[in-house]
Amino acid sequence: MKANKQLILVDGSSYLYRAFHAMPSLSNSQGQPTGAVYGVINMLRRLLKDFQPEYMAMVFDAKGKTFRDDLYAEYKANRPPMPDELREQIAPLHAIVEAMGLPMLIVEGVEADDVIGTLARQATEMGMDCLVSTGDKDMAQLVNQHVTLMNTMDNSTLDPQGVVDKFGIPPERIVDYLTLMGDSVDNIPGVPKVGPKTAVKWLTQYGTLDDIIARAGEITGKVGENLRDALEQLPLSHQLATIKCDVPLDAGPTELKVQAADTERLTQLFAEMEFKTWLSELLPGKPGQSADNHSSQVTTDEKGMSAVDVNYDIVLDESAFEAWLKKLQQAELFAFDTETTSLDYMQAKIVGVSFAVKAGEAAYVPVAHQITLEDADASAQLGRDFVLEKLRPLLEDASKAKVGQNLKYDMSVLANHGVTLRGVAFDTMLESYVLDSTATRHDMDSLALKYLNR
Repeated sequence: MKANKQLILVDGSSYLYRAFHAMPSLSNSQGQPTGAVYGVINMLRRLLKDFQPEYMAMVFDAKGKTFRDDLYAEYKANRPPMPDELREQIAPLHAIVEAMGLPMLIVEGVEADDVIGTLARQATEMGMDCLVSTGDKDMAQLVNQHVTLMNTMDNSTLDPQGVVDKFGIPPERIVDYLTLMGDSVDNIPGVPKVGPKTAVKWLTQYGTLDDIIARAGEITGKVGENLRDALEQLPLSHQLATIKCDVPLDAGPTELKVQAADTERLTQLFAEMEFKTWLSELLPGKPGQSADNHSSQVTTDEKGMSAVDVNYDIVLDESAFEAWLKKLQQAELFAFDTETTSLDYMQAKIVGVSFAVKAGEAAYVPVAHQITLEDADASAQLGRDFVLEKLRPLLEDASKAKVGQNLKYDMSVLANHGVTLRGVAFDTMLESYVLDSTATRHDMDSLALKYLNR
C-alpha cells in the first residue's frame, strides 16, 4: 500500500485513560502494571497497519497547569488524582512510542487537545487531510472538510455530516453546544438543567450562542430563568470549552514524519513489559515483520506455532457490539470468557465479557467497570443486562460451538445472571488435565508457556 499523505494525530492522553479503565488489569512477572500500555500500543500498531502514514504524531498532556487554570481556578478541580497504577505506565508508554519511531508532542501550558487543534488547523490551511484518533467528544469542534475524527476503540468516524448525525448540530456549533451544557468532568459551568436536547433545540431555533444570549428574555420557564442567571459566566465557559488552535509549535504537519523503529530499544522494552508476541517479531532470526516496517505479517516461533499480529477491540457502543455479534453468529466456533469480581462463582458479578473468532481477532466488552471522573468516555460502556440479553441467543444455542478455559466457572457465573451456557465444544483446562493429569498447574498462563512457549 502506498504511504498515505494525510496527517494522523493521536490523542494519547485520551487513549491512555480509556485503555486503563477498559482493559483488564494486566502486569508482568515483576508486578509492573502493563494493561494501559498494551491497549494503547495495540491501537497504534493497528493504525500503522491500516494507514501506513507518512506523517503522524502522538500527543500527550503535559504536567502542570494550563492557561485554562489561569482563566478559571476551579477548572478540573473535582477530578481525583491519577491512580498510581496508571501513573506508573506513562513513562514506559512514552519510551515505546519513541522507540517505534513516532513523533511525540508534549507542550507545557496547554492540553493535548490544543496541540491537536493547532496541527489540524495548519493541515487544513495547507489543504492536507487530517485524521484525529480520539475518544473525546469535544474534538468534534475541529471537524471540517479536511479533518475527520476516528475512535479506534470502535472504528467509528466523524466527518461533518457525521457530527450532525451524532449531535444534531454542525461542527461549528459544537463549542456553543458544550458551553450551554457545561462539563462536569472538567468542571466547566453551563446552564443548569440544560442537556443535549435543550442545547440542540436552542441552537436550531436561534442560531448561535450569541443569538441565544441576545434573546434570552424570550425563553420561558425555569430553564429560561437558569439561562438568564448564567449569562454572566457563559463567555468564560465558552472560552474554556474552545480548543486553542494557535499554539506555538516547533514542528508543523509535514515535519512530523514517521521514522524507522529502534529495534534494539523496542526489543528491550517489549522484553521488560513481557509483550511476548510482539517481542517474537523482533528477535534475531525470526521471519516475518522487520522492526522498521510497520506492516503486520505472521511470524513463527521456535516451536513452529504461528504468532499473528493481534487485532483486539474494546467494545464501548452498540454499533461496535452489533458488528461483533454478527462475527460470532457467522463463526463456526468462538472462544468465550467472563471477567468477574470474584473467584467464588457464588459471589462473582460479571464486569466484562470477551470473545475471539480466530487467532489474533478478539474483543473485550466492559459492562460494569468502575468509572472515575478522569475518564468520562468510559461511562459510555454498555450495560451488563443489555449485553447479556444480546448474547443470550448465542450462548444458549447448543449448535453454536464454544471454547474456553474452565467453562464450568463461567457457566455458573452466567447462571447467576439467568443465562444458560450451552454448546461447549472444548475446555482447555479439562483437555490439559486429560493430556497430563499429573501436572500441578492447568491455568492459562502455564498452558500458554508449555504449549506455545509464550
